[in-house]
Amino acid sequence: MKTSKIEWTERTWNPVTGCTKISPGCQHCYAEVMANRLHAMGQAKYANNFKSTMHEEEVTLPLSWTQPSLVFVCSMSDLFHPDVSFEFIDKILNVMEITPHHTYQLLTKRANRMQEYFSKRKVPDNVWVGVTIESSTTKHRIDCLNRILASTKFISFEPLLDDIGDIDLSSIQWVIVGGESGPKARRMEKEWVLSIKKKANENNVPFFFKQWGAWGEDSVKRSKKANGRTLDGKIYSSMPK
Repeated sequence: MKTSKIEWTERTWNPVTGCTKISPGCQHCYAEVMANRLHAMGQAKYANNFKSTMHEEEVTLPLSWTQPSLVFVCSMSDLFHPDVSFEFIDKILNVMEITPHHTYQLLTKRANRMQEYFSKRKVPDNVWVGVTIESSTTKHRIDCLNRILASTKFISFEPLLDDIGDIDLSSIQWVIVGGESGPKARRMEKEWVLSIKKKANENNVPFFFKQWGAWGEDSVKRSKKANGRTLDGKIYSSMPK
């Protein structure tokens, strides 16, 4: 049962909330905006606003989900933020291992810390590991990802902020591309998207086009919903096997 509005997942699980900005893609962070709103509404989980916070009470939540689900872990944070202890991540991984009917998606901008963690711990078969590469200045994150032994590795190029240029996708199992949304969104050019799609096709990598965001395929600014997620008249929603 799909409970998340994020197009490429079904559920979200947030045993950690809050984060800090480390690269250009963080500038207009949707999670920070949402956390500020929930804090203002008095929600206890966001008492620390957007400060990185571990929530012990949330760790075992997937044990109660009987329906097999695709689960995005830490949509409101970064699991590999330096304020999140490896001991706490161990607890989360343990839950993943004992719930093999779920598939978990780990996505981080802190690729070096994820690599460090998995250098001493096996990636469970039901866990996909991924990195965000939003610009040509952050594509070094794929080097860390390539050093991790995992059955499914993916890259999220969102928000895509410039031409990524040459990138090796030969060891990647999934690619997501999306533009930025919100009132201050930066424009994503169509040729940047097509360049990544071409590289994905050349390497037989499933390609998922998530959205244009605030700027449409025609470079006109309008609502995210109005701009949609078609690319050259098609919707691309390929997933890893």
